[in-house]
Amino acid sequence: MKTLRNSAVVLASALALTACGGGTNRPADTAYVARDVETLYTEAKTRLDRGNPTVAAALFDEVERQHPYSPWARRAQLMSAFSYYAAADYNKAIQSAQRFLSIHPGNKDAPYAFYLIALSYYEQISDVQRDQKTTQQAREALTEVVRRYPNTEYAADARLKLDLVADHLAGKEMEIGRLYQRSGRWLAANIRFQNVVEDYQTTSHAAEALYRLTETSLALGLPQEAVKYAAVLGANYPGSEWYSKAYRLVQNHSPNLAVR
Repeated sequence: MKTLRNSAVVLASALALTACGGGTNRPADTAYVARDVETLYTEAKTRLDRGNPTVAAALFDEVERQHPYSPWARRAQLMSAFSYYAAADYNKAIQSAQRFLSIHPGNKDAPYAFYLIALSYYEQISDVQRDQKTTQQAREALTEVVRRYPNTEYAADARLKLDLVADHLAGKEMEIGRLYQRSGRWLAANIRFQNVVEDYQTTSHAAEALYRLTETSLALGLPQEAVKYAAVLGANYPGSEWYSKAYRLVQNHSPNLAVR
């Protein structure tokens, strides 16, 4: 996370320096006052540097509003997105970055805009007890960064984050599967555990998912399936606690079926 944040800050600083070289619900000290574009942009950058990203975002928005055809307006759009991100106003960060991309889709800073969108979703990922819509959105946005810009530093970081997102989504599937299992809904639980094995096999939840499939298969009266899952568990996680439990479970229920 520190690396991620540092990358975002460095890029934002570079954007701001490049630019300096060349309504409603707004904070009180950003009330409309007509100002020349350089003064307005410099004030926004100063507020950002001083740790007030909310005011900075509003001032960057003013740059575009007051000087929409100025070369500064394009930079201000992206700096506004970063400022909202720094203020943890992730929805506005996403909206600002998406607006930048809709107006300047081929701009050299487009990779950074896509990256900000992905980070803004990623920062909102909730625990596995809650709805995972944002987690799915984070995965889609991170995947888009990798797809569009595979050889960039943004893609390298996105790949790392995708591993964490996959683990999170697998955890949610496991949580639901265990809930179904506790209530005796064996088929529904089995489907959830299969999802983990098929879609998230590289995550930390795969071994338990195979054990749970062994359990649910026996509960469904499918001992051959239980043996199959226990065997896969043994082949991939031979020294794990989950394999030991699966082996004992199969032997207790179906002693005539060998787990190889």
